[in-house]
Amino acid sequence: MLKFRELTDCAELFELMQHPDVFPYVRQKTVHFDEFLFSTKQVIELEEQGNIISRTITNEFGTPIGTISLFDVESGYGFLGTWLGKPYHGKGYNQVAKETFFSELFFELDIESVFLKIRKSNERSIAAAEKLPYAFCANEIRSELLTEINQGDVEYVLYEVSKSSFQLYLHSLHAPEFDHSYEAQLEA
Repeated sequence: MLKFRELTDCAELFELMQHPDVFPYVRQKTVHFDEFLFSTKQVIELEEQGNIISRTITNEFGTPIGTISLFDVESGYGFLGTWLGKPYHGKGYNQVAKETFFSELFFELDIESVFLKIRKSNERSIAAAEKLPYAFCANEIRSELLTEINQGDVEYVLYEVSKSSFQLYLHSLHAPEFDHSYEAQLEA
């Protein structure tokens, strides 16, 4: 589902990124393949330096279908950036990729919180963030950060996924159902 970024995936990813439903929302936009290749090489180098964490999202056949990255990594925090090619929208890949990525970030790489900076105009991404049971709107509790990211022409909403909220979500998935037979044994 996720693998380290490789230059060999660039041709497929570049074609998927060019779709008009995808391109406006990609953080590292490139219009020429050579630029995308160079940008990917930079991402790989930045990851080696600890400034970014980036993975290629693949489908069940190992085909590259998008990317997921943690940008501006600093002191256990960073900003999530993810995109999928248009043919893969609405098929569940994004949720699985996020859960896999968050597991790596929180339990292997000691990240404490991930921020999702979403353009107010990007209704699709806002709706997707609202569906994540471990994400919460952080506009009020991170008001200083929200002010900082809204200094330009584009207005954003801010969501956060903390290590503790993700752990709670995972625990709720694996919590055993209450065993009523034990309660019956106590009454007997």
